[in-house]
Amino acid sequence: MTEPRIYALSDDLQLALTLADAADAISSARFTALDLVVTTKPDRTPVTDADQAVERAIRALIAAERPDDGILGEEFGTAGSTTRQWIIDPIDGTAGFLRGIPIWATLISLAIDGVPVLGVVSAPALGKRWWAAAGSGAWSSDTLPASAGQADAAPTRLHVSGIETLAEASISYGSLQQWDAAGHLDELVTLSRQVWRTRAYGDMWSYMLLAEGHLDAAGEFDLQPYDMAALAPIVQEAGGTFTSVDGRPGPWHGSALATNGLLHAATLAVLNPAPPS
Repeated sequence: MTEPRIYALSDDLQLALTLADAADAISSARFTALDLVVTTKPDRTPVTDADQAVERAIRALIAAERPDDGILGEEFGTAGSTTRQWIIDPIDGTAGFLRGIPIWATLISLAIDGVPVLGVVSAPALGKRWWAAAGSGAWSSDTLPASAGQADAAPTRLHVSGIETLAEASISYGSLQQWDAAGHLDELVTLSRQVWRTRAYGDMWSYMLLAEGHLDAAGEFDLQPYDMAALAPIVQEAGGTFTSVDGRPGPWHGSALATNGLLHAATLAVLNPAPPS
């Protein structure tokens, strides 16, 4: 029996960045296109022809470069092994994408035995890309062409903030409707009264702002693994902590809470108060 091939994580990251290049070329061409095709999935969420085209392209490249690996994608489900599994959200923020809002991105992760070990978040409409691999730090770069006479800037290493108290913290909470539907709206309001500033930046951007040190906590409900798997390594390699809202590690529990690490225990305590005795 042929032994499975072992790949260096640096090679996997380079492949993920190549996948992001292919995705950006497709999604950018369809953003604000007048003939964009929008349909509704069984869960009543929108999907565009761009979502499907991006995921098909990524799957084809993975099949060619990593034929033994599995894939979990938002549009076409699960195939192959879960020992090494690429987790793909072809366009995170589809609702904004189809309305011409630039806060959307392709999310690409590789999970080994269920643990995301690398993540790439590529947001061509924002001109930004973020990435990380376990043990190699978190990074970002501009993806817009350099101005005439200027060289492309070197990637920037990311670090979360050093804010140590909720009273000084700036947080992003995603959607009020999601917190309400999850039965945690009261806890979110309580948290809002203890922090300095609240905003709802939305989708992947909240977590990237946190990894850059501009926000101190971000969280939301009603999430799938492909919404989170690429975000977790970037937050963690920037020095932060990424769990579910009830404190469980990994992208498998339907919610996300990311902080700079210093605020994680305090934020969890507010969002998960002890029941009255």
